[in-house]
Amino acid sequence: MEALRDVDPARIGAYALLARLGAGGMGQVYLGRSPGGRLVAVKVIRDEITGHPEALARFRREAETVRAVRSAYTANLIDASLAAPPFWLATEYVAGPTLARAVAERGALPADTCRRLFAALAEGLASVHAYGVTHRDLKPQNVILGGQGPQLIDFGIARGVGETALTQDGQAPGTPGYTAPEVLLGAEAGAAADVFALGATLAYAATGRPPFGTGVAATVGYRAVHEPIDVAGVERGLAALIEACVAKDPAARPTPAEVIGRCGVRDALIDDPVYPGLGALGEAVPLHEMRTQGPGTPPGYTPTQHAASPPPRRGRRGVRVAAGVALAAVGAVAVWKLPLGGQGGGADDRAGAQGRNPSPSQSQKGNPSPDGQATGSPAAQAPAGPPTFIRQTAPNLDDFDPVNNRCARPVEEDAILGFQSSLPRTLDDPQLKSGKVQIGYRVKNALPNVPPYYVAVVVKPQHEVNENGRSTAVTDNRQLGFVAKARDLYEGDELEWKYVTYPDDFSMQLNGKTVKAPPLSQDPGGWTVVFRHATSDTDHKSFDCVGFDSGPQKG
Repeated sequence: MEALRDVDPARIGAYALLARLGAGGMGQVYLGRSPGGRLVAVKVIRDEITGHPEALARFRREAETVRAVRSAYTANLIDASLAAPPFWLATEYVAGPTLARAVAERGALPADTCRRLFAALAEGLASVHAYGVTHRDLKPQNVILGGQGPQLIDFGIARGVGETALTQDGQAPGTPGYTAPEVLLGAEAGAAADVFALGATLAYAATGRPPFGTGVAATVGYRAVHEPIDVAGVERGLAALIEACVAKDPAARPTPAEVIGRCGVRDALIDDPVYPGLGALGEAVPLHEMRTQGPGTPPGYTPTQHAASPPPRRGRRGVRVAAGVALAAVGAVAVWKLPLGGQGGGADDRAGAQGRNPSPSQSQKGNPSPDGQATGSPAAQAPAGPPTFIRQTAPNLDDFDPVNNRCARPVEEDAILGFQSSLPRTLDDPQLKSGKVQIGYRVKNALPNVPPYYVAVVVKPQHEVNENGRSTAVTDNRQLGFVAKARDLYEGDELEWKYVTYPDDFSMQLNGKTVKAPPLSQDPGGWTVVFRHATSDTDHKSFDCVGFDSGPQKG
């Protein structure tokens, strides 16, 4: 959640709004409180699309779908206003993290926990299908890990049997990596497509990685159609069930009832040794005072009143507050913007990261000061702007040891609290095999009123290079390395991942000449990746050091 903003209403219908739960293409979701004190999730369609017939039809259909499906695995519709703006619907609120967040924070779940979760979600799908409805967007973000078991959320693109399809910009419904091959190829999304999404969702839970890797939607979709799912390291029986669910031929996939039978569950999910603890990864509901309606405002849509005293300080995207997880996510079609497995995890988790979507590293260094700025960061004043490229001013001793999974040289500066990085870790990672490495970074915790914090990513091979970019015999590499253009860690939404790709985005300034980054194959072995805080082209300090192994060394 995040705090309400000045542009947010104080009330929708009879419900006082407490916080923001999420946002998407269709609108905003709020945590609300009924007059009697019940917590609800209120989804409000955006004003600018209230006149769009297709958007309204989609929103109304979602309300009718939620109203029709009465299941222990779905949120009940409590109230709705679909006749005139503002259009909104209110559903039950269930505290608990999404599966996406739980796995990102904790890591991959044990096989037995996955089986119990598999069976529970399959039972939920069977319940939904019994009403003649297909979900069409099952994914880790749309599974809430409630106290009594998982719940399916976001029926924004669900369809009943015989209903007319609503498209969005010609895109297939669903989310890349979880959308079935037949849907991507133009067929209708039936019950078997939900089973495919179920298998992909459990692959994520069992590995902590996106089931078909990361990248643009077209790339991920191509893998879903043509390549096997990523179940590396998953217990054999569980992997076989996942692979059956994501069979390319929808007729070959098991039914939800068959999935339940193959899971062989003999006890309750809440008795699982791991599942109950996942709820602790949720956040407490904020206790906000109810705001009052100002004069001259329309009933049921009350804007925030401005107090005479100055408002509290806020970050660029709003101060993140203690929160629960909404039972309604917004948006019909999602596009990959961040690795699902790339949220949370400490520095000690680096050695265990595997596969297509590596777990990030997270610096726990520094403590927030009273004004929210992490100590250990010298960025008290905002620099004039990002340096185009940083330059070497001293021998660079940064060196990543892939055997012990650590850097030999201590970082020069404490990182911003909650900094995370993401890059491939294992030799069988498809990125390393392709020769292109996507390096991501972000800050997990937004801070109020922070100045720009420019980050330059440096990739350093084992051997020094000459002015032609060819590796030399010098193995004690003290060159700065190949550098990507510095970016503000807080630009845009600071919680979103920012990416650079090696070698495409990297070069080195050497003796006045720009040297393009060479391919990984030129220097197999350990590569060092350093994140440097840059206040100018010559003033930059390392605050995080990671690395990867590109393959066996030659000779």
